[in-house]
Amino acid sequence: MTNKQEKLICNTFGISKLKPFQKKVIKDLSDGRDVLALARTSEGKSICFLSMITLHPKGLLIGILPTVALMRDLVQRCEDSKIRAKKTIFAVELLKNDFMNYDLITILGPTASGKTSLAAALAARLKTEIISGDSRQVYRRMDLGTGKDLSDYVVDGYKVSYHLIDIVEPGYKYNVFEYQRDFLVAYEDIKTRGLLPILCGGTGMYLESILKGYRLLPVPENKELRESLASKSLEELTDILSRYKKLHNSTDVDTVKRAIRAIEIEEYYLTQDVNARSFPEIHSLIIGVDIDRDLRRQKITNRLKKRLQEGMVDEVKALLKEGINPDDLIYYGLEYKYLTLYAVGKLSYDEMFSQLEIAIHQFAKRQMTWFRGMERRGFQIHWIDAEAPLNENVERIIDLIK
Repeated sequence: MTNKQEKLICNTFGISKLKPFQKKVIKDLSDGRDVLALARTSEGKSICFLSMITLHPKGLLIGILPTVALMRDLVQRCEDSKIRAKKTIFAVELLKNDFMNYDLITILGPTASGKTSLAAALAARLKTEIISGDSRQVYRRMDLGTGKDLSDYVVDGYKVSYHLIDIVEPGYKYNVFEYQRDFLVAYEDIKTRGLLPILCGGTGMYLESILKGYRLLPVPENKELRESLASKSLEELTDILSRYKKLHNSTDVDTVKRAIRAIEIEEYYLTQDVNARSFPEIHSLIIGVDIDRDLRRQKITNRLKKRLQEGMVDEVKALLKEGINPDDLIYYGLEYKYLTLYAVGKLSYDEMFSQLEIAIHQFAKRQMTWFRGMERRGFQIHWIDAEAPLNENVERIIDLIK
């Protein structure tokens, strides 16, 4: 390898010089060692960064492959095409701190901002997997109302794997403690396969519980407290909740039951040692999808109409027919609150649509308030324009990873 070639590699990777190991790998491959053999010896190792270097008469042309999965995909294509190392060589970097600065990519944004399609496009590009950060998409058969949009996980024919969607039955009251537990299982599984996980969602408390490593405990039911709060209105309960330390996700407190549960959680934490449960430190690149307010409102209204046309009312009626208590569906808020009230005859269709549309707009505003609060609490969020072309936003995130 010439000095010119080494300098080009160093400039590309932003390092001062190659380590002896890196030089040896490149030399071995340049001398004709089989690229497929190198890929096979990489199995099981902690490879955090790979680059493809194509020999060229005028030097080296370099392209970036940030994950093991991309390397393996390319190796398979090389094998199919009978390409060998004399034409293509792979430089393998095993030292994490040199090139891979993150354990996780987080993509957040308000409802209807397009964060899921962005996360899926990025996951397809990196050949990695997505962990959902949505408090309601965990429920099975609650598809239209929670906006799962599972078709977004297929990108140009490539199926992106996802986690923490459709994992519990409707009627169950899933909580942030359980989310942390289930997230870690998915996260560690993805990491052990050499991939860089993507966390995508809009539930601020769920996301922050991971990014800040909240030490949470399972909170038992407090019947005495519930009885004392049962006669209070949502406004009164929200005021009571505001007096506690801001642990609970206020963006999701839009029913009396959810507000009482939030107070129950806060009250329990006043008397418990949260340091009894540890959570690993995760260094994440955080991407925020910034969407113009008027455009967001327009997309929310259009999406609501579309989902109603696709059968969202029938989805709720089917859940009620299964025997799920109407109050349990109302507990989930937003679509399930207002559609249930319509299904049981407490609201007309027009009343349901109008009140639900307003509620979703208010919810999106609360989400943005939460995310701005995260910035004040020390999180660096890289905001990208929701209206920019999808491929440009993917490339920008790739640049931030390096």
